Amino acid sequence: MRLYILLFAVLILQKANAQNAPFYQETFRPQFHFTPPIHWMNDPNGLVYHKGEYHLFYQFNPFGNRWGHMSWGHAVSKDLVYWQHLPLAIPEEKDTMIFSGSCVVDAQNTTGFATKPGEVPMVAIYTGHIEGKSQSQHIAYSLDDGRTWTKYNANPVLDLGKKDFRDPSVFWYAPQKKWVMSVVWPFERQVKFYSSPNLKDWQLTGSFGPAGDTSGIWECPTLFEVPVKDQPGKSKWVLMLSPAPYMQYFVGEFDGTAFRNDNTGTKVYRPDYGPDYYAAIVFNNLPAAHKPVSIGWVNNWNYANDIPTTPWKSAMSLPRELTVKKMNNEWTMLQEPVDRIESLLAKPVYSGKAVVTGTKPLSYSGQQWDMECEFTVASLTKAGVKFAMAKDKYAEIGYDAARKILYIDRTKAGEQDFNPAFAKQNRYETALNPINGKIRLHILYDNSIVEVYANEGETVMTAQLFPHWNESGIALFSDGSTTSFNKIIIRPMRSIW
Repeated sequence: MRLYILLFAVLILQKANAQNAPFYQETFRPQFHFTPPIHWMNDPNGLVYHKGEYHLFYQFNPFGNRWGHMSWGHAVSKDLVYWQHLPLAIPEEKDTMIFSGSCVVDAQNTTGFATKPGEVPMVAIYTGHIEGKSQSQHIAYSLDDGRTWTKYNANPVLDLGKKDFRDPSVFWYAPQKKWVMSVVWPFERQVKFYSSPNLKDWQLTGSFGPAGDTSGIWECPTLFEVPVKDQPGKSKWVLMLSPAPYMQYFVGEFDGTAFRNDNTGTKVYRPDYGPDYYAAIVFNNLPAAHKPVSIGWVNNWNYANDIPTTPWKSAMSLPRELTVKKMNNEWTMLQEPVDRIESLLAKPVYSGKAVVTGTKPLSYSGQQWDMECEFTVASLTKAGVKFAMAKDKYAEIGYDAARKILYIDRTKAGEQDFNPAFAKQNRYETALNPINGKIRLHILYDNSIVEVYANEGETVMTAQLFPHWNESGIALFSDGSTTSFNKIIIRPMRSIW
């Protein structure tokens, strides 16, 4: 009883904080990325669209600002930009924590949970976790559009008696009129596929892995169909998962029982090549013409508990629209922020061109902006953008023409000493070829988060950094020879809070 009294008190406080603007003005608080009002958050869960609302559930600790007491937090949005916080959706109970999973709209009432005319069940499928003992798959349902939830009285619905068996991702597979679940055996680096007529009875149909990145345990799989860019009516299937602490994806085909990878099984393809992007999944039940949309957790398990933010910890990425394209005989997933993010753009504060040798400070400074940048690649030259600048402090996003790599380096940016693992993971890079001799960058910087979309979303990098308020300068740089910046547009971003 004492636990639930405490939980009720925390939820009242959470609601009050969410409606109190000063709680979204703290140092390092992102202003256009989703964060909970208070306490710890990790994986996005149960992304689903229903009756005009995008539902975001997430791993949440109602009692503190570090990992623990996993339950499902909840928020909704009409546009994927502005979010309304709702009460805790599915709380831990006794010894069972509510680990990651997914949510579906059971429009045909295959579960039988709807008993009155007009009721449409929303069903959450999640891992019930008993620390150190077992993981099994459970369900809960809502008959009031996600506002209140009831745990199924015959849980678990899938139990193999395993200690590590988690993160179910479920969707309706229309060609065979059945539900499909992908779920991981983390230490075996395998994704298992199950099918069900009713979300209660599950049958194993196939398996995938190990493949690609097997250096970390596998978590948070999500399987979804993606349109091929510029080829109307064509699509591929993407299997995306998280080998801790990063992510990878595979592009291929799915026949309702098993997934086939159409790229080489040894090469690693990542949705994000930065240090701080994990556990991304896609929305279920989107309208037919809607491109797939994913959201990921912006943090890294190597230092996640210790980042210097309070009273909240962790953020979600911007929602990303997904397509695929065959490039150099390989299937590549392309990502761009959803168009509706543009509603937050203010008028340009800097617009022009520049020829740069060395470092050229710009006339605008800030910690909450959107930049479009295009430059012509000069041989044996490193060029790009420095930001979060003050004296000898700065972060750097650059392109190394000699090595043909895009990189992000936060070695000299902001606070570093909160966890030694953070400083050891300050530079990230990945291969990138110019398009017609040019590199195009779309950079969105939000106080303690930067997302970089290169060459129309072919490559994405996300990183956290923790600069102080006066470390806000911006500059262009070119080391080696002169670089022509053909386009620079900077627009401040409005807050969603």
